[in-house]
Amino acid sequence: MKYALTPIAFAVGSSALAIRQSQQCVQLHASGGASGTLGQLSDGQNRIGGGHAAACYCLDADGGFTDSSGRGCILTPPTTQFQCDVGASPTNGFAINGGSVTYNGNSKFYACPVNDNGEYNVYTEPAPGQDKCVEITLGAGQSCSGGKQPGSSPSKPAQSYPVETQPPKETQPPKESQPAQIPKESHPAQPPKKSHPAQPPKESHPAQPPKETQPAQPPKPLAPSQPENNCPADLNGEYQYPHLIVPVSSAQPSEAPGTSYNGKVNGNTCSLFNFDIPKSYSGSTCSLVFLFPEQKDLETSSFTISGSGGLEFSQCETVASQKTSWSSKGTCKAVKTVENVTPGNSYTIVSDSCAAGQTVTYQMCATGGLSLDYFQDYNPSPIGAYVREC
Repeated sequence: MKYALTPIAFAVGSSALAIRQSQQCVQLHASGGASGTLGQLSDGQNRIGGGHAAACYCLDADGGFTDSSGRGCILTPPTTQFQCDVGASPTNGFAINGGSVTYNGNSKFYACPVNDNGEYNVYTEPAPGQDKCVEITLGAGQSCSGGKQPGSSPSKPAQSYPVETQPPKETQPPKESQPAQIPKESHPAQPPKKSHPAQPPKESHPAQPPKETQPAQPPKPLAPSQPENNCPADLNGEYQYPHLIVPVSSAQPSEAPGTSYNGKVNGNTCSLFNFDIPKSYSGSTCSLVFLFPEQKDLETSSFTISGSGGLEFSQCETVASQKTSWSSKGTCKAVKTVENVTPGNSYTIVSDSCAAGQTVTYQMCATGGLSLDYFQDYNPSPIGAYVREC
């Protein structure tokens, strides 16, 4: 969760090349400080122990794993937890040599306990703040039947979730984020509004002034449309986590801080979020949501908050990159302000037709005296900004 997330992949056989060519699917077995066949929670977290049924992982030609449900397996940054997520593109770099799983040539993994009952999450690095992590290795076990291909495969260009490399690719068509305002023209494709074209007898509809005024007021029609067009403010379906987060400060307008794993806002700092919308989302509705659970509900994330106030979200005309600063971020048009933001709430910010195949940049700023700094993460409970598809 999620920020939330670098993709991951596995395979089996005497050589990585042979496995990738045959697309074999296998179970994965842990040995060392913790041992057992990897199983899964319903949300795709991979676990050692806990009595979970053995999971099945398929290695693709790029060295990425998907599970039997077609979810891309990723390493969530910065904790590097190995989990499989709906809508995620697999993390590349995995291979199986002599039955041993490696990531970028390294066979060393870590198991960190989630409870005192012998149940562990899997990481490529020891989890921050956990002193009971143990070193393990992963091996290819019994062959198994794979499932469907990940539905988000079209978004593979953005899969190098080491996110830092994605913005440069997407910034070539920086102005393409503007079409994200045009999605309104695709509303007729949405179920609720299909009835309009189906009422030709009422010729007065096309002539109604309200429809003609909508293009002239892009931001305003979004609020009224939300009640009937919003996607759920959760991650229980297709969604995208930010592939780049850049905190920019008006106090240091020319400084380009580069990528961050945290969303940070205060009196002079705003955060920019890049979302790479898959082509497969074409014709669907996308909602920008902000999830803000209570501290006690977070497993691998945390936040600090002080003062009181809200969050103002804007859509930017220019796609952000690691080199973006306050001065160079360009024009960002406000889409919604959430007043009195408090933990334990989920907020739908704006809904519209998905800008399929494009990178969309949103800006989040604080209002009032609010100061918030959190680690973007889609592990339970998810926290931060996401684009939900429905």
